[in-house]
Amino acid sequence: MFATPEEAEQAFYEALEQADTVRLMQIWADDEEVICIHPGGLRAVGQAAVHECWQQTLAPGPLRIRPLRVQALQTMMCSVHTVVEQVTINGRGSTQYAHCYATNVYHKGPTGWRMVLHHASPAPAEAEVLDLYDVPERLH
Repeated sequence: MFATPEEAEQAFYEALEQADTVRLMQIWADDEEVICIHPGGLRAVGQAAVHECWQQTLAPGPLRIRPLRVQALQTMMCSVHTVVEQVTINGRGSTQYAHCYATNVYHKGPTGWRMVLHHASPAPAEAEVLDLYDVPERLH
């Protein structure tokens, strides 16, 4: 289905923006060990629980979440992406943004790359532009 983990991740955020739980669950691996944790929420383990938590999350409507500052660690069969999610919140006459840190894990199987874990937590506002590194960036 997805030739690369990046394709799966793009489809994931597009499904959120369309509030399409059917498409969203097609991105997840057909595995009872899949896990989803929303900010401040309980851990959902297994296909049915993950589906239910997304239905509840998307019930009010689409989510406008833009992944920023993607850091990826990939092996032949697994890809771990840490991202800063910029969540758009439309209020009465104003638009505000909140940020989450998210870890998305994809495994490669017979049907291509599929999500096995999504874990998001609140992040400070400066997360959009600032990260801490334990090694200095190279100048060359």
